[in-house]
Amino acid sequence: MLRIAVPNKGMLAETANEMLVEAGYRGRRSRELTAIDPANDVEFFYIRPRDIATYVGEGVLDIGITGRDLLLDSESSAQEVRELHFGDSTFRFASRPGEFSDVSELAGKRVATSYVGLLSRYFAERGIDAELVKLDGAVESSIQLGVADAIADVVSTGNTLRGAGLEIFGPVILKSTAVLISTPDKVESASTLIKRLEGVMVAREYSMMDYDIPADRLQAALEVTPGFQSPTVSDLVDPNWKAVRSLVPLGELNQVMDRLSEIGARAILVTALQAARM
Repeated sequence: MLRIAVPNKGMLAETANEMLVEAGYRGRRSRELTAIDPANDVEFFYIRPRDIATYVGEGVLDIGITGRDLLLDSESSAQEVRELHFGDSTFRFASRPGEFSDVSELAGKRVATSYVGLLSRYFAERGIDAELVKLDGAVESSIQLGVADAIADVVSTGNTLRGAGLEIFGPVILKSTAVLISTPDKVESASTLIKRLEGVMVAREYSMMDYDIPADRLQAALEVTPGFQSPTVSDLVDPNWKAVRSLVPLGELNQVMDRLSEIGARAILVTALQAARM
């Protein structure tokens, strides 16, 4: 039975659960900590996102969903298997407006963070000797309370930092996103889960487009809709027309329909995808 670690709270939890349901797995019910899905021969463990990399790296659990930032901070032996295309954020420095402009100015200063492992490596690689102040959360309050001179934290919109009277400075430390993690010896046993989640991502990012096109304009139309690998082209009763079916990115649907219409396509139809296996 495959043992899967899933975030039990935070910004990753809801979308992770939704993806698993769309992939055909049992969803989390209420506040349960574990759940068995006998139809798919898997067992879910709902765990703090920060702890998932440790459990997976130690081999206690086979595979898990967490943030790239949490994986790197954990120094776990677990490895990233696949980006999951949600939970995007950046790891940035912040301080009172105008206090710092470059990361080198943090030498000898106190920097509060919940990501000591990640940040200590960042400073070591750049030869910056700063004092790290480890906090479990709400690091933006540490400057006002006199605990730190600057902070390093995950930023999604930046509203929390601005609300605390802080501004971002310096380079992006890390671009993070939700990732599927495992150890090399467990990846093969999780191949069905990986393929299903990849199918969910395709279904979320593409729609199926069907249209008719005059045969003499087919090549121009195929350049507009090249498809995921290659579009499907079928003959119609009228030999002067062809039917085309192709996957199109959701963000480009209307632009693609406009271009096809200009070329001469007719009966342009778009169908949402519920699932896919590429």
